[in-house]
Amino acid sequence: MQTRTLGHNGLNVSAIGLGCMGMSFGYGPAMEKAAAIELLRGAFERGVTFFDSAEAYGPFTNEELLGEALAPFRDQVVIATKFGFRNGEVAQGLDSRPEHIRAVAEASLKRLKTDRIDLFYQHRVDPNVPIEEVAGTVGQLIAEGKVKHFGLSEAGVDSIRRAHAVQPVAVLQSEYSLWWREPEKAVLPLLEQLGIGFVPFSPLGKGFLTGAIDAGTTFAENDFRNVVPRFSKENRKANAQLVDVLGRLAGDKAATRAQIAIAWLLAQKPWIAPIPGTTRLSRLEENIGAAAIELSSDDLGAIESALRQIEIVGERYPAHLQKNVDR
Repeated sequence: MQTRTLGHNGLNVSAIGLGCMGMSFGYGPAMEKAAAIELLRGAFERGVTFFDSAEAYGPFTNEELLGEALAPFRDQVVIATKFGFRNGEVAQGLDSRPEHIRAVAEASLKRLKTDRIDLFYQHRVDPNVPIEEVAGTVGQLIAEGKVKHFGLSEAGVDSIRRAHAVQPVAVLQSEYSLWWREPEKAVLPLLEQLGIGFVPFSPLGKGFLTGAIDAGTTFAENDFRNVVPRFSKENRKANAQLVDVLGRLAGDKAATRAQIAIAWLLAQKPWIAPIPGTTRLSRLEENIGAAAIELSSDDLGAIESALRQIEIVGERYPAHLQKNVDR
């Protein structure tokens, strides 16, 4: 597995990381613990060194899972986790007060069975707490050795600038993929200017870009895609054009749709490290295989040309979650 450096402070990670949320939260029933540990260790054996979690995933159970699974090779991996929701519950709203950040850090350290958090993200910008206070608090945790790097998730350009002026931001994590390219307008240019790495989550469009989901697909009762407008039956049918285009490109490269989608992200900037999630080893191997696919300028031009002919329909969040996205 190739590696990439995120930010200016030497945060070195595998070019493709592993988003761990779906093992515990959000996409139907949680994995059985033994199977999840096997998957996490299998990822490390195959070169993945970058693992993404959050206290809200479960809540709390995902961090506990990573703590146990990654303990045998803790010093060889980068663990990212997040703070920012009251009691770790998304439904309870945002909380990035300094005292809460510190409490989450201490609790996460215990659950992760470690003495430092490699990358500590603010999960969502809290409009009730100045971002300068958030950055300053994480900066104190860095000075104390409890945190190595500061990150933001779904932050807008103003918040990024203000936070970075207090404590250098190593990484921004936000959604970015062939069917959500909003970061290209203002966020990616700013990150390049400031020397901040970028970690795209949902690089496969929450599974849609793999081609495994169509208008007839049904999701588990507790799968949050049930309330995502982009996953309505009508919108899935309309957005199938993108899946068809990916299928043709994949056929030309003897690859899969997922591999083309991830390879496209890797080709955008050398400081981008996507974190596709999965609960299956076969999908993990497929996803990390994207690191070996090189897309030429002609390939990228063909993708760009094809995308211009397609209109993606449907919002990426329901209204009650969209309000947490910083502008």
